[in-house]
Amino acid sequence: MSAETVTKAAQAGTTATAARRMTALARAELTLLGRSKATFFAALFVPLIMPLSLRTAVEDMDLREAGLSVGSVILPSAIGFSLLFAVYSALVSVYAARREELVLKRLRTGELRDVEILAGAALPSVLIGLVQCVVLTIACAALLDVGAPEAPHLAVLGLLLGLVMWPAIAAVVASFSRSLEGAQVAAMPLLLVSMMGSGTFIPFELMPDRIAAVCELLPLSPVITLIRGGWTGDLGGYEALGAIATAVAWLVLSVFAVQRWFRWEPRH
Repeated sequence: MSAETVTKAAQAGTTATAARRMTALARAELTLLGRSKATFFAALFVPLIMPLSLRTAVEDMDLREAGLSVGSVILPSAIGFSLLFAVYSALVSVYAARREELVLKRLRTGELRDVEILAGAALPSVLIGLVQCVVLTIACAALLDVGAPEAPHLAVLGLLLGLVMWPAIAAVVASFSRSLEGAQVAAMPLLLVSMMGSGTFIPFELMPDRIAAVCELLPLSPVITLIRGGWTGDLGGYEALGAIATAVAWLVLSVFAVQRWFRWEPRH
């Protein structure tokens, strides 16, 4: 057996072991998430309710001039709500709660690496968000006559970027709070700004150009842009690359901030 074969086998074994450790942590986290009634309700049901309240407002907008339909507005917005509530808001509370309970500190004394701890804790929320996005997509396709996406690769890429980026942002926000209650308050500004300015309530096409140019830099904006462009097929290559670059920039900044400032134990 060559040295290269041994190295590959060792790497495969290490990867499998890490996956088992994160899976075990994710199972435990899912149990804890189910016990937190408020967080579980907000993560599971709020994203499913929000699109219903948005429909009336969208139907009153002048969408034809912008080349949009009710479905092409509501579907990306529904996915955005799922990322904000099921992933981001829920994980800010999860990270803060586990830190205050000294769970993160104890986990670091074992075999788990830092990235495995954060990823394992995020898995249940990410999976809930993913399932919600699939359910919402099917519901919008059935009820709003959205049809199949014209550029499905853009829609899938936008969703995947959102599912990776928002857990990292949640960890950053949780780092700057002193308690679970403080973390929930700290999560609200970005949540509200993203809801109002990322093309969820008002599409960028209906905003004044200067305001739209600023709002497109928000972390949720590239996700909405890619998903909406994936369905309409109207997103050009330059706009798609710009959205991808914005999402990657937020992801890189968030990972850097987590490595630099994430707190693993309570502040005294």
